[in-house]
Amino acid sequence: MDFLKTIYDHITGFFGLGGLYDIIKSGDYGKLLTYDGITALLGPMLPVLLVFEIIRGAFYKRFKVIHYKISFWTYVLNAFIGSVLSIAMVGFCIGFFSKFAIFKTTFTWYWFIYGYIVWEFAHFWYHYLAHKVRILWCLHSTHHAPESMNLSVTFAHFFLEAPYADLIRTSICILLGVNPPMLFVIMFIDGFWGSMIHIGENLVEDGRLGFLNKIVLTPSHHRVHHARNPLYMDTNFCNLLPIWDKVFGTFQNEDRKIPIEYGISRPMVKNSFLDAYFGEIIALAKDVSKAPGIKNKFLYIIMPPGWSHTGDHKMTTVVKKAYFESLGEDKNEQEKKVIKQDKKEEVA
Repeated sequence: MDFLKTIYDHITGFFGLGGLYDIIKSGDYGKLLTYDGITALLGPMLPVLLVFEIIRGAFYKRFKVIHYKISFWTYVLNAFIGSVLSIAMVGFCIGFFSKFAIFKTTFTWYWFIYGYIVWEFAHFWYHYLAHKVRILWCLHSTHHAPESMNLSVTFAHFFLEAPYADLIRTSICILLGVNPPMLFVIMFIDGFWGSMIHIGENLVEDGRLGFLNKIVLTPSHHRVHHARNPLYMDTNFCNLLPIWDKVFGTFQNEDRKIPIEYGISRPMVKNSFLDAYFGEIIALAKDVSKAPGIKNKFLYIIMPPGWSHTGDHKMTTVVKKAYFESLGEDKNEQEKKVIKQDKKEEVA
């Protein structure tokens, strides 16, 4: 019976039904209008959509179990330890950095706007560094390893990535005055939308979502972020609002003429969970062990992925530069072409 209860708890926990069940059981439906009630209602949405995505993919004969393998085993491995470490890190950062905040905000609509802009700034830097510092890429690469896009990819994370992300994001937000209650609401919105932008072609073929593509970061933008095409590499680091990508020049629209190739540029064992989870760490360890001198060993750890002590760099900046040179144009010219293409499709 204990075994069956454990299985039941896992299923209800995955689908996020616990909070909704408690409200229904209590009969106090007024709670649905509270923050806890809203989270209880929205919590099951992602798992339900994931199941619907799988069913729809199977109906159209596009579903393949292998596309969910890496995400599934990562979720199983991270089910407990990742979430516990993440919650602990958020609590630590709030407790430690609150006394150093440059000022304090209140939970009002205008401070909420400020708080969300600050959150996106913090998210941008966590995400940017995860792509540009190799030891951090080792934590983040698991999320980019799947070679297809679907809602299960939102669960594909190395267990230490969430604590690292929360260290950066929570610290910046608290130091810049975002108060904890407001931060938790922002985290919920960010987490919900951050999951939804992983929705795959089996459920939403055109991820641009119409006019929303000009206002927020859509599944289309995030599909671009997960691509290993030279044009798309290291772009769209924000989560909901593309403010900081546009400020720092990392914003990229999807070019519908260029099919997206998902996955990472390093050759991988096809659909291997172990390679997706530990492959980058092993590759880094090999480079460090072979590198001559302490300086080069250290540089392999902190330099971007693709950096080499021999000067034969394969970093994203080098790959993108070669790509644009082969086209005889720069990134701005490429982006103008994409915008013109989008306008033509809207007229059509």
